[in-house]
Amino acid sequence: MARKRDRNAPEVNAGSMADIAFLLLIFFLVTTTIAVDSGVLVKLPPWSNEPPPEMKLNSRNVYSVLVNANNDLLVRGEPKSIDDLRADTKEFIMNPKKLDNMAEKPTKAIISLKNDRGTSYNTYLEVYNELKAAYNELRNEEANKRYGKDYSYIDRVKQKEIREMIPLVISEAEPTNFGEEN
Repeated sequence: MARKRDRNAPEVNAGSMADIAFLLLIFFLVTTTIAVDSGVLVKLPPWSNEPPPEMKLNSRNVYSVLVNANNDLLVRGEPKSIDDLRADTKEFIMNPKKLDNMAEKPTKAIISLKNDRGTSYNTYLEVYNELKAAYNELRNEEANKRYGKDYSYIDRVKQKEIREMIPLVISEAEPTNFGEEN
């Protein structure tokens, strides 16, 4: 009598599948880079318990920018638009017309930025970026005038020379509550 064979399909051992999936998960977690918000990169002075020395500043060399809780700008006592901030800052720093109410020279120009605690982060970044962009454009213009190249394409020695001519000086004051701007 002929025996009937049961032909069963071969089974795959699924016990090790979980191990493989777990190893793949660990591999991808370890090798994947995760984007991190970096914020605004600013070099802070070293911490000191001593109060800073009293400095006498010529008000002509200070470009004060106040941002209130309504995200409105007050630049040197006058309302301004963020759109005009970069051009006005460049003019203040370089003072091409040698006016008495603007910086004596770029090395003496100080940008003073003060925000209200209610200022939106987006507005703060817009204002800060415009102020920094003013310096970047001035350095770029100087590099083109002196060396015929953009600032980023000249060597480090020449970049340092231009940074000394047009130093980035943005002073940030402690934020205040609405209405405390003095």
